[in-house]
Amino acid sequence: MRYFLIHHAFRRVWWYPSNGPGSRNLPLEVMGVSLSKAAQWTTFSPDASKLKSSPTNEALLKEILTFVEQIGSQHPQEADFTFEAPLQWSTTVVTSDLKSDYHIRDSTARSHETDSREAPPPPLLTPSTVRVRSLGQLSMLIQAAEDKKLEEVQACLEGNRDFLVKILGPRIASQLLEDGAYADVESLKEDVKDEASEIKARLVALLQNTDTRILRKLLRDFSDAQYDPDFMKVEMDFLQFCSEGDDRLLKSVRYTSDFEFWNGCRAPPWRQAQGEICYVVIESVDTGSLNVTCCTAGVFLNGGGNPEEDGGCIRTSEMYPDLVTLMKRRSSYFALNVVREEPYPPSTQRSRQSASQFHGSRKLEPRWSDLLLSAGGGEEERKPRRSSAEEKKRLEPGTRSKIKAELSVSSSPVRLTSLTKKTSSKATLAELSSETSSESEEEEERPEHRPESDFYLSSEFLQIKKLVKYLKKGDQKVTLLMLCCMLDLDLTQDSCNLAIRDEGGLQFLLNLLDTNEDKCKIGALKILIRMSRCVPIQRSMEDMLGVRSLVNNLDSEVTKVKALAAETIANVANFPRARRTVRQSGGIEKLIKLLDCFLKSQKKSDHSENMEAARCGALALWSCSRSTKNKKAICSAGGIPLLGCLLTSSLESMLIPVVGTLQECASEESSRITIQSKDIIKNLVKNLRSNCTDLQIQCSMALFKCAEDTETRDLVRKYKGLKLLVELLNNTNNKELLAAATGAIWKCSISIENVLIFQNDKVLESLAGLLTAQPEEVLINVAGALTEFLQVPANKAVIRKCDGIKPMIQLLLSTNQALLVNVTKAVGACATDRENMKIIDELDGISLLWSLLQNPNPEVQASAAWAICPCIGNSKDAMRTVLSFQGFGRIPNLLMSTNNEVLASICAVIAKLAKYKNILATLTDLGIVSLLTKLTNTKDDRLRHHLSDAICHCCQFANNTASFGEAGAVEPLVRYMKSEDILVRQSATMALFQLSWDPNNNLTMLSRGAVKRLIPMIGSTLEEVQEAAACCVRNIRMTAMECRKAS
Repeated sequence: MRYFLIHHAFRRVWWYPSNGPGSRNLPLEVMGVSLSKAAQWTTFSPDASKLKSSPTNEALLKEILTFVEQIGSQHPQEADFTFEAPLQWSTTVVTSDLKSDYHIRDSTARSHETDSREAPPPPLLTPSTVRVRSLGQLSMLIQAAEDKKLEEVQACLEGNRDFLVKILGPRIASQLLEDGAYADVESLKEDVKDEASEIKARLVALLQNTDTRILRKLLRDFSDAQYDPDFMKVEMDFLQFCSEGDDRLLKSVRYTSDFEFWNGCRAPPWRQAQGEICYVVIESVDTGSLNVTCCTAGVFLNGGGNPEEDGGCIRTSEMYPDLVTLMKRRSSYFALNVVREEPYPPSTQRSRQSASQFHGSRKLEPRWSDLLLSAGGGEEERKPRRSSAEEKKRLEPGTRSKIKAELSVSSSPVRLTSLTKKTSSKATLAELSSETSSESEEEEERPEHRPESDFYLSSEFLQIKKLVKYLKKGDQKVTLLMLCCMLDLDLTQDSCNLAIRDEGGLQFLLNLLDTNEDKCKIGALKILIRMSRCVPIQRSMEDMLGVRSLVNNLDSEVTKVKALAAETIANVANFPRARRTVRQSGGIEKLIKLLDCFLKSQKKSDHSENMEAARCGALALWSCSRSTKNKKAICSAGGIPLLGCLLTSSLESMLIPVVGTLQECASEESSRITIQSKDIIKNLVKNLRSNCTDLQIQCSMALFKCAEDTETRDLVRKYKGLKLLVELLNNTNNKELLAAATGAIWKCSISIENVLIFQNDKVLESLAGLLTAQPEEVLINVAGALTEFLQVPANKAVIRKCDGIKPMIQLLLSTNQALLVNVTKAVGACATDRENMKIIDELDGISLLWSLLQNPNPEVQASAAWAICPCIGNSKDAMRTVLSFQGFGRIPNLLMSTNNEVLASICAVIAKLAKYKNILATLTDLGIVSLLTKLTNTKDDRLRHHLSDAICHCCQFANNTASFGEAGAVEPLVRYMKSEDILVRQSATMALFQLSWDPNNNLTMLSRGAVKRLIPMIGSTLEEVQEAAACCVRNIRMTAMECRKAS
């Protein structure tokens, strides 16, 4: 797909896919060819060399544009490498679009750069034509195109389809295309003798790495495809089983390639981008060998050949939904005999969920399940099914059950039992990455606790065995009686539930849900509700496709059936796989419909039944809302306004699941916006007055999440919710309620208006008292709230008077990362007061903060560094404090971080430390000048501000001013003057002033147009900035005048 960046020059460079240390090496020839093929070109004349207008090409152009724009700052040497021949194309850029970096004469522009091959610099731009001889020139020209950058990149690619030959030269390009030549980039580097050749080799490696990165980004995601790699593997397992044994149905089944990519596909990457998964050769008994292509749309026959070539694997048949269907259509022998085959031996019986466990717990849709017979019964289970007319009988009067129904259990789909085989779980990690529940992958596969061996000898087990036997084999009357008897069992015990499942009772109960008899469904659902509280039963129900049946019953015309099905879903949807099934089966929309039906039927006679259905629907939505995708589905289906309407109910059993669902969904910004606009906050605040502790907890948690937004915080204050939250702090014995209340107070206190109200109720003193002997959940919220309270200067004295500083310092020894982040912020806020700083000094708080810089968590590192800054500034004996830090070697390591917040905070610390010459000398010896210079190409304004400040203070030692200029720090600082952030411009002005004491730096500033940027800063509101700007301009002018005199 990225033919433009790599082309055939990388066809023999080796590419190492991330399949682990044991994976095979794939030659990049596959990658190079794939990119040239996946790029979509027009095929008709005269536009045969034009790119099609397609989403694939648009995505490709955007990736190439990003690469070209960034190469100048990230790889300056490679960007300056001179091409063997210029790239030339028709352009829309005119000379007026170019900046001062070019010699412009009439309608022609030349670059300032010199070319070793030609005496005068080559024309960069002539009327309607452009020629570039380096990636740096290309980057600057693309920047000049402004809003037509993509069109300019496209024109460049269309005009230079042999661009690699022009960049590297025909000799190297042809060598790279030969088999065995330059097996990798390292061997290419070994053949170079000079610096230019070394840069060329690095450029080849850079293009290779960029090729790999963009290809991975542009490959399609098969997770939502109709036919995906996981399902393909399941079918291949089945077909390979059919090719084993003396009575096999197929002679052989094999892949054409043994190499499997990281996403489970075996097709070349450029064909993956077109939806193809793999290529299979199936040799049947009667029709010979069949070449098959598996793709996301299904499977089809191909003409054979090499899939890496243009004419390979061309489609020659219609599209089939799956491999089994194709074989049934193409092989009469297979079609006639496959029904009598069991796909796996009885000892390893498989189910639909077995397949999903076998391939990483992904939800699959095996289309060949209708070919399989029940694998768990004896001879009676293999008899032909009776018709529904034979099975439908009326119950005789006088039976124990009052249910009179007609039963057609055997007509429901066969459910298969589980598979014990285990393999890799890559798909599991991909699917579960979007789930927000606390369950881990290990919890998904955790072993179940089997009943004690004595249980199987008990009379209770014998009773269960008899009930299940009669349930499965008795007539309709006996079956209904057995359902009533099962309700008398103690289904709160896992041993009873597992015994029912192991005897086949659970499977039979789920089959009942597929009948047309509502009373039978009600009986089965009442049992399933109680059984589904057992965790192993929840997973077994999903394995047997029971969740789908439950979702289907939400469409029942009987309200009670819908209510019971929803309540069962609420119990089962406690793990990610079940929640995904509910969403993918359309269950979210059906559950929301239950809420809507209740709201529309409040004046009807069936009000109570609809209310119970709505309550059960809310319970199910609460369970499902633990998934991120389900939250979005609830919001997009209009569930938030309906839940808000139910908040007016007076029933606590209704309100708890409704508020629980709202607080789960509130983690999504779209849901919070809806909550604000639908006046739901008012009802949440109202329900804080409830006497129900569980309801108070859910309301507080909902406000905690919603109060991330300013509008919500204002609404809580408007509806008098702040005082209600303060009252909840008195419930010190209920830790869950205390955590929810302190969390809501924390988020509400982000608004200064709310803090002032909290001050009147002495909330700060109450929070300080909660800093000891509390669970971590409470401490995290308390520390966060104190950080916001301490933004008010008066509260810094209050926290000192109520002895809140000491417990905060002690919490710096915690190992909880979230707690450390909040506590360091609170300590930093305290340290801005000199009296508080004395206490922090006495408690050795600075050393504890310094030690947290070694914490592996970037958030902890950043918050600790920010807290250290005011400690240095307000310490009574700052020099002694700084020298007591020791271990300055941590600072260079932290300056290599990839986290901008860490970098900004460490730059702020350096600016504080650099005020002391002894410390600055040590930092200089540690190479602080070069490390700071490497950061100057950042685009993050917060980092720019503190980086400029650090450079400014570091210039005040020895030859650091000249060293910064030699390292290349001056030019980026001049660019900082274009920032829209006033703080960046001010700090950059101060840094340029310090750098201006070196004449060479002044010449660089003059050539980069620093003077016109500094002049406006002379009118700054800060006197020191005014003076720095004026002095810097003076130094530049004086240096310029001296240069003129000298010349």
